[in-house]
Amino acid sequence: MTASLVSTLAFADTAPQTPTSLPAPDGQPADMSQPVQVYILLGQSNMLGAGKIGTADQPGTLTHAVQVKQKYPYLVDESGDWTVRKDVRNVRVMGSGTGRTRQFNSQWLTINGGKIGPEIGIGHHLGHAIDAPVMLLKSCIGNRSLGWDLLPPGSESFVFEDKDKKSGEVKTWHYAGYKESPLRWEQGTEPQPITWYAGMQYDGDIARAKRVLQELEKNYPGANGYEIAGFFFWQGDKDRYDAGHASRYEQNLVHLIKQLRKDFDAPNAKFVCATLGQTEKGAEGNEGRILEAQLAVDGKSGKYDEFRGNVATVYSHPLSQGGASNSHYGGNAETYMDVGEAMGQAMAELLKQ
Repeated sequence: MTASLVSTLAFADTAPQTPTSLPAPDGQPADMSQPVQVYILLGQSNMLGAGKIGTADQPGTLTHAVQVKQKYPYLVDESGDWTVRKDVRNVRVMGSGTGRTRQFNSQWLTINGGKIGPEIGIGHHLGHAIDAPVMLLKSCIGNRSLGWDLLPPGSESFVFEDKDKKSGEVKTWHYAGYKESPLRWEQGTEPQPITWYAGMQYDGDIARAKRVLQELEKNYPGANGYEIAGFFFWQGDKDRYDAGHASRYEQNLVHLIKQLRKDFDAPNAKFVCATLGQTEKGAEGNEGRILEAQLAVDGKSGKYDEFRGNVATVYSHPLSQGGASNSHYGGNAETYMDVGEAMGQAMAELLKQ
């Protein structure tokens, strides 16, 4: 990587759970002689972000956290205005499946609009850690599962036994592989395809991200080329409602990491994922299986030697302020800030390796 890392973060044996404090941005642009370091943010609705900005009299909002609780001091300047990072570009696109693309923003990292996602904490940590220009490129939409909507190319179909919720009868299901449809069908029957196929959201999200990069100068003025430096992934909520998908989450997550690197021709790109905030270690059922899968891919777990030093998992439960992923953690901005900070710090530590 050509970026000059100046992170002051200390190496830890596990992904950081208590992010270090950050200085306020200096308002200066990045070293534009270096390629833009691109970080692609993927997942579902909580990656989109539901943290309320609100006002100081509303507990749980970002403004309340900053003004009343004195958290995240780097977000405001001496005049009390939101700071602007002129070394981190914040770009967001979205669309359903392979359909029409909407671009929501292409701007310097700051606080505006009504809600935030983890990109704020991520971007401030990366901007502090890297001299080169940084682009956060968010391409995702809500209510998408890794086992179906985001299933990466090359994923094979599988057979899974599940109990019918109404009759209690155990049935054997054929689950769709990449580009198959529908999501599942009973073994021995003919599938009846629908207008959606396995991996359709993956295809759309990746295509949209690539279109942003094709218009690099528009989305990062003065850019001198780019490198795909890393991926961030916060997802898992929809998969917890399907036992078949939960059972394959680890296999699908491993495949996702490898496929993203292949699709963006970035074999050395780092990968950071975050767990569902409501799920504690030791949980059982579908949520427990998803949590175990997310922790297993962490390079420090020792399970996947190829991920050592380049994949990290942030255990989000200690950072969550309550609520659950399906309720967007009650819109509590501190959950989104703390998870984002931890993800950004985890990436900065991977970059040092």
